[in-house]
Amino acid sequence: MSDVMRPIPFAQLMDWILTEHAEKGSIFGIRKVYRHEGGAEPIFAEKIETPFGPAAGPNSQLAQNIVASYVAGARFFELKTVQIMDGEELSRCVAKPCIVAEDECYNCEWSTELTVAQAQDEYIKAWWACKLLSRELGLGDADGFVFNMSVGYDLEGIKSEKVDSYIENMKDASGTGVWAECRAWASANLDRFTHVDQAFIDSVSPHVSASVTESTLHGCPPAEIERIATYLLSEKGLNCYIKCNPTLLGYDYARARLDSLGFDYVAFDDKHFREDLQWADAVPMFRRLIELAAERGLAFGVKLTNTFPVDVTRKELPSEEMYMSGRSLYPLTITLAHRVSEEFDGKLRISYSGGADARNINELYAAGIWPITMATTVLKPGGYERFSQIAGLLAGAPRKDCVDVASVAALDASVAADHKYQKPVKPVPAHKLDWPLPLTSCFTSPCRNGCPIEQDIPAYLAAVDEGRLTDALAIVAERNALPFITGNLCPHPCGTKCMRAFYEPEGAAIRASKLAAARGGIDEVLAAIKAEGPRAVAGASAHKVAVVGGGPAGLACAFFLSRAGADVTILERKETLGGVARHIIPAFRIADADIDRDVELCLAYGTKVQTGIEVASVAELKAAGYTDVVVTCGAWAPGQVGLESGDEIDVLEFLGAAKRGEDLSYLGSDVVIVGAGNTAMDAARVAKRLPGVQNVRIVYRRTKRYMPADEEELAEALAEGVELCELLAPKAVASGVLTCDKMALGEPDESGRRSPVATGETVGVPATAVICAVGEHIEGELYAGAGVEVDRRGRPAGVATGVEGVWAAGDCRRGPARFVDAVADAQEVAKQMLGVDFSAYAAANVRAGQEDASYAAKGELRVGCEACSKGGSGCLGCATVCEACCDVCPNRANVSITVPGLAQHQVVHVDGMCNECGNCAVFCPWSGRPYKDKLTLFWSAEDMGNSENQGFLPQPDGSFLVRIGGACAAYDVDDAACGLPEEVRLTIRAVRDSYAYLLAK
Repeated sequence: MSDVMRPIPFAQLMDWILTEHAEKGSIFGIRKVYRHEGGAEPIFAEKIETPFGPAAGPNSQLAQNIVASYVAGARFFELKTVQIMDGEELSRCVAKPCIVAEDECYNCEWSTELTVAQAQDEYIKAWWACKLLSRELGLGDADGFVFNMSVGYDLEGIKSEKVDSYIENMKDASGTGVWAECRAWASANLDRFTHVDQAFIDSVSPHVSASVTESTLHGCPPAEIERIATYLLSEKGLNCYIKCNPTLLGYDYARARLDSLGFDYVAFDDKHFREDLQWADAVPMFRRLIELAAERGLAFGVKLTNTFPVDVTRKELPSEEMYMSGRSLYPLTITLAHRVSEEFDGKLRISYSGGADARNINELYAAGIWPITMATTVLKPGGYERFSQIAGLLAGAPRKDCVDVASVAALDASVAADHKYQKPVKPVPAHKLDWPLPLTSCFTSPCRNGCPIEQDIPAYLAAVDEGRLTDALAIVAERNALPFITGNLCPHPCGTKCMRAFYEPEGAAIRASKLAAARGGIDEVLAAIKAEGPRAVAGASAHKVAVVGGGPAGLACAFFLSRAGADVTILERKETLGGVARHIIPAFRIADADIDRDVELCLAYGTKVQTGIEVASVAELKAAGYTDVVVTCGAWAPGQVGLESGDEIDVLEFLGAAKRGEDLSYLGSDVVIVGAGNTAMDAARVAKRLPGVQNVRIVYRRTKRYMPADEEELAEALAEGVELCELLAPKAVASGVLTCDKMALGEPDESGRRSPVATGETVGVPATAVICAVGEHIEGELYAGAGVEVDRRGRPAGVATGVEGVWAAGDCRRGPARFVDAVADAQEVAKQMLGVDFSAYAAANVRAGQEDASYAAKGELRVGCEACSKGGSGCLGCATVCEACCDVCPNRANVSITVPGLAQHQVVHVDGMCNECGNCAVFCPWSGRPYKDKLTLFWSAEDMGNSENQGFLPQPDGSFLVRIGGACAAYDVDDAACGLPEEVRLTIRAVRDSYAYLLAK
């Protein structure tokens, strides 16, 4: 059953580890195996080679999780919390799925779902495995890592027989059955090792843990917290940390801090702040415990911080309350670290966990804060291999024995201006493709599939990274006729699908790489076009095409149609080509020289041009011998704010006049832009640059979170001093004042969008000029004259208008849209008119035989700290190797395997290792859940019977019981005619033949 984890016996665990490493060079999918060079620093009476590791949570629950962390470089392991409620009883209390780590992380699980006895065995097995691997693979000092217990949540439970037994057995495991099992296996399998001998096995210490982190639930009274810590120090002789909650900061501070960083949507009240440990109680308690620990010769410190309880308001998880962690927790945790270090003059130990990752760990460690534990960062793509980068960053860094108060204060102060902790103003669009997850062969290019023109992005990024700019531009131009315009101006919807965006918000450098290819490759590409000429498509030469409009859509249509061999003429009413890009978009966003290069490219196959031509009707073009007329004349009819009184200026009229250099002094000192799209942002930035204009204000009836403008466009406008006036609906302008209705946001609808509602109040905004940027309209004369039916917005049904030989593309088909949408329309015209195929470079997106490059990019953060910065586009090569579901699974339940006969690696879901946390579903680029939708390996008939997954179970006779499409039967997978889908048959056979360690023993 998918939500029941089955601990792996030690023999199978070690067979898996050793076999996978010998045959694949990886361990539980970790290819970046970290080998520590140098010494280990003392902690308690032990020592650690690197001062970080997994926090108590999903990444330290099972033996394989701990091993994966260790081989990736972690050396401090905060084991998942155990408590008196455990196993099935606790599992029933955890709503599933229970983890969402898309940006800030949320979870609704809190301690191990195993029984306490099972948890103990997992930790002891992991202890043995890490000891053996340290010696066999030369990963470091066999005594260079520390296991730190975590127990909760009340003294009575901690004193219970099963938790007490756990603590004692972790202090000395020599009398446990699992210790004997592990030791016996190691002794019996010495032939599988090169560097492990019996003397080493005999030297393995049974003292698995000498320290503990006290974990308390929210609302635990201070006296109870102190009693537990006193007991752990005095009665159990354990070095002790107390886990503190961010609620120590007080409600007002926490609310203001998160609001200031854009996390105002995170909902919580003051309940936990009132009920949790208070600062006034905490400080004297900590002083008493410091003294007690010193008397016992033990260490005492605080763990900062616990996760932060918030309300479920957007169906993030199937619970009412959830716990927040990750980058949104860092601003609270670092403030608490500042206050604690200041109060105790840096003398109180701080174990840190709250948004640490590769971008801030150097600074935390340099401030004397360690050990540092993490969960959120390794729950994201790259997974445990993010630890490998962190280990490298910290290698050789000097360690401080006390906390540097001034350094922590500086870190706290830096948060407000650090973009790493700023939530984007606008919600990030959904990253998933609206397609079901395939059972097999699921690697894809989410960026390409999220691009309106299906640009071959991985292919051209690879070419740019390798310096092959001409090749890169050839790949771009196959589908994109406007590489310069889109390289400057595209809002890159592909970026919302980019898996690199889960490493850094910027994602891969898709647009910048396209522009680099365009500028570096244009001359050679144009020379090749001149030498080679059109690529004639059968029947294309019979088409004489008039393209009405020489803007982006018209240019793109001309490029694709003339490349296919059609006779094309552009008819443009202005004297120059380029449309909105040329005449409206400000020069600070795109230079005329770049537009000129796109025009040159689009005319390179012989398109003729007539400028200064006003086309009166489609009929006159047909009469002139044109077989096809493509209407691409844009959307130039002005929109209207609808003021009750006063004048408004059309935004295109304004931007055009500004670009022509006309005198706009009549606008006065206070310019108001009504609208919230990218055109409004352009207008605001242009107005801000005009002589005599002192103030530019954007008036919008919703808040900036709901603005249609792209995040970067809004940010640039605000950075230049444009003022945003939210929740104002304009009514009338008179005497230099725009009167607006004051609005409030109503309740969210099903999509989460909140409509504005008038409050009855009005507000006056200084306005010497009001510019309307609320969307332009389509000029419909050509459509009407040709008999084209349009909808209420003046739009035809599609690129094929329904009238023979009449086509439409760009804004005059869609209404105001993006340049890339104009190119998409041009592609569609070429496909429907001439049957043009754009797939010439589709295969190049997959770099067959070069999987190592994709694996090398995994787990590597590139932006945010100087030490992390790397060159290149940052493309992860998802079409070649995706495996995001494998990366982010804490339990390693999704496994990528090589299948002979199939080009792609296949992902197999191992049912017995999964507790349905749901994290793989968060990051899978498809609209699917790998833990439910991928081919599943079952370890028992019982588990298969309790699951609905499509999958397979080995049978005693060598056949496999396979459930596909709801039908279940036994199959001989060696028989090509057995009736199974071929990819399924080959995958099951590959598991049997090459990955037998996945099968239950």
